[in-house]
Parts: sequence; structure tokens; C-alpha cells
Amino acid sequence: MSLVDFYKGKKVLVAGGTGTIGIPVVARLMKCNASVHIVSMDSENYARRVLPEGANFDRLDLTKFDNCLTATKGMDYVFNLVGIKGSVGIGQKKVASYLIPMLWFQTNLMEAAFRNQVTRFLYIGSICEYPRAEVPKREDTVWDGMPMQNDRIPGLAKRIGEVQGEAYLLEHGWDAVRIVRPSNVYGPYDDFNPSTAQVIPAIIRRVMDGENPLKVWGDGTVQRDFIYAEDLADWLLTALEKAPPCIPLNLGCGKGISIREVVETVCACMKSFPHIEWCLDKPTGDPVRILSIEKASEVIGFRPNVSLQEGIEKTISWFRKHRELADLKGR
Repeated sequence: MSLVDFYKGKKVLVAGGTGTIGIPVVARLMKCNASVHIVSMDSENYARRVLPEGANFDRLDLTKFDNCLTATKGMDYVFNLVGIKGSVGIGQKKVASYLIPMLWFQTNLMEAAFRNQVTRFLYIGSICEYPRAEVPKREDTVWDGMPMQNDRIPGLAKRIGEVQGEAYLLEHGWDAVRIVRPSNVYGPYDDFNPSTAQVIPAIIRRVMDGENPLKVWGDGTVQRDFIYAEDLADWLLTALEKAPPCIPLNLGCGKGISIREVVETVCACMKSFPHIEWCLDKPTGDPVRILSIEKASEVIGFRPNVSLQEGIEKTISWFRKHRELADLKGR
């Protein structure tokens, strides 16, 4: 069965469909002639600006179980892309603000999908679930230890969602849940607010605003795994179709990219070269955080298609043209 045939005519809910990952997922589903329904907490004004014509949007609070029942009723497939993104500090200073709503979101939405007999449900885990390791993280190592301290609580929340899906399979035989664990996602429609954004959009915004010296946390040697949002969106559709039930798959670039390389790539793409001041007293998280992508390659044919430089160039180009959306989002 082709990807188009799998989605054509299906009723598909994209929870969090106005986010960095959700917007390209919605666009691809509509190209497959699916009947797409989007739910998020963004304003309707913002949603109409970013969603394709013909997409059905509702502003609903999915921490409320009744709203989840309403949203999933009659759906064939559900993508749970609801997320609370944030910089390194969210895992240390705002853990309750992350944990409680995230548990409500993921638990209520999956339970509602189960009760409404949804046939496929995509759950998005995270690279932050993994314990510290100096080598690429394989899917079967996630329970080898606690997540890194700065991500301990967000990582545990994501693990709980995976266990929830497995529990339905074991007790009820509900085999709808597919699980992917993306690396650090970036791209158009991201959060570009320097106080809350993750590293790539934050650096883009600050360089564009002319910050000089450019202050960056750490010494630049920390290594991360990045995946471009539109690249990830393609593979999420494939994973929902082809991945086995409740078997997690890593989706990333599969190699370490230093924060220094990120900063230098952003500056080179923008032809702006501020003095970089490394803030050695600031938290940086794991020294190395890279995903092994061998299993995803074997199971669904995964391969990242967009390089870091190409992805950053595309993100900068989008932000130059749509900067006002960063201010509109969330109103």
C-alpha cells in the first residue's frame, strides 16, 4: 500500500497541529487527501495563518478528558504532537509547569483514542528519555538508567506515555500505538523567542537582531543530534503506517553536531560574524546526546534527507519572511 492510499479518505486528528512539527504533518496529510482535523491551544487567528485551506481547526484544551473524547470521536488515526518545548532551563526551573500538563495531555488523549477505537495512534517520545551515554543511544537502552538530571522529569513523563501504550496492548490487545523518539527538532514555525527557544532558533533570532557579543551557554563542545521539522514530518507519516505496535524508533541525524558548529553555521548562513562569548558557568545538559538510527533504517527505511546547513538556511529564509508570526503565535 502506498502512503497516499494509507491516508486517503481517512479522518486524521493532529493534536498540536499548529506547532513546528504539526504544520508540515498537516500539509502532507492533506496532500494524501486525508480529512484532517487539528486541535491546539494556539489562537484561531494564528491557526488560520499557518494551516492550509480546508483544514479543520478547533481550539481545545486537551488537558480536559471530555475535550479529548470529543476530538478523537470518529477518527481513524491520531497524531499526538502536543508538546511543551523549551530551552535547557525548563528541565530545572519549570518542571511542574512541564510535567503536570504533559501527563494530562498524553494520558487523556491516548485513553480517549482507545475508548473511541482509533486504529492508529502516533506517540512522540523524545531523546530526553535516555540516560547519559557517550555513544549513540539505542532504543533498548532507555531503561538502563535515569534520564540526565536536567531532563529527569521531562524524560520520565515521556517514558510514562510509552508505557501507557504498551499497557493497552498487553491488557486489551489494542495495537494502534506507534512510538517514535525524535532528536532535537528545528525549522519553520519554531519558537524564536530567545528566552524560551531551543538553541538553533534562539541563535538565529539573536544573530538577526545584531547581538554582539553573542553569548552562548557552555564552551561549544556539547554535541547534539538535530533533525529538520519537515524532514521529520515525512517520516512520521511513514512510521504510523509501517512501524510495529509499541516498538520505539529513533528519528534523528544519527551523528553528533557541536554547539560551536551550530553557532558558526548560523553566522555563516547569515553572513554575520559577531564575537562569540562562551558562558562557562551556564548549564548545558549532557555532554553528548546522539541517537542511533539503525533500527529505524531497518524497520521503515528511515534516512535523514536535510543536512544541518540546508535546514538552517531554510529556517533562516522562512524567519526573514514570516517574522511577524513569532509575535502572533499564542495570542
